[in-house]
Amino acid sequence: MDEETRRLLKSQKYHLVGGHSAVKGCHWLKESLVRGRECYKAKFYGISSHRCLQMTPAVAWCQHSCLFCWRPIEHTAGTEIKGSVDEPSAIVEGALAEQKRIISGYGGHPKVDKEKLKEAGEPNNVAISLAGEPTTYPYISELVEEFKSQGMTAFLVTNGLNPEQIALARPTQLYLSMIAYDERLYKQINRPQVRDGWKRLNEGIEAFNANPSKKAVRITLVRGYNLEHPERFAKLVEKANPDYIEPKGYVHVGYSRRRLERSDMPTLDEVLEFSKRLSEVTGYEVADYSESSKVALLKRR
Repeated sequence: MDEETRRLLKSQKYHLVGGHSAVKGCHWLKESLVRGRECYKAKFYGISSHRCLQMTPAVAWCQHSCLFCWRPIEHTAGTEIKGSVDEPSAIVEGALAEQKRIISGYGGHPKVDKEKLKEAGEPNNVAISLAGEPTTYPYISELVEEFKSQGMTAFLVTNGLNPEQIALARPTQLYLSMIAYDERLYKQINRPQVRDGWKRLNEGIEAFNANPSKKAVRITLVRGYNLEHPERFAKLVEKANPDYIEPKGYVHVGYSRRRLERSDMPTLDEVLEFSKRLSEVTGYEVADYSESSKVALLKRR
């Protein structure tokens, strides 16, 4: 990363680790500690929000430039990390240290339960997502195992464009972002920065299917782009064969406000209607939803 990007990320409260990784306190970490509210992952999968560490080993590297991304993708450093990279053990050590630094600021808050704060200093889940594309880090599989060796579960989110890495990684749960149902929409909404993005995505979907981890497909829904035709996702869902599907409404925040309008956000009712119609064509059942996150959970019948 150049110094301008490092300064920008620090100003946005990213805690940088080594040369290419970062940790950031999640909105739901604060909500859990201060107000006792939990992220949808607590409702769907039993993940305690105050004990979840949000990080990425590739904070400024991604092959996509998605319209809906709230992150500062205008400062993406490239589509792959070049040169020397940090060891997985060093990244995990640094990430855990930065998480402690993040929660230390809550020590004097009158509404924070001290026992809960102590637990927050010992995270038991890592969400490897945050920013960039985690699988551009060449040792992503080893990084997952390093976190698991700390007694943590690991959720890994990928855009699908590094199928060889997807094949090797064994997270507790593997997420695939599936935003477009055909190549035309893919180029319009994901805006790939590599020429063979659609081909690589389809190879990534095959690797995702073959991966023995628990798997979830996440569909970020944007009105006027991919919200209106849930049935067109059926073939790709069948190809991916996930355990879960998470249709989630786009939120008009961060840098996405430079590319999309507030009117592009779907309502919860629209997300639920999309989920119902997707259920009818895939055979998955709508099992739950979270109003605060505008996300539904579909699972195999």
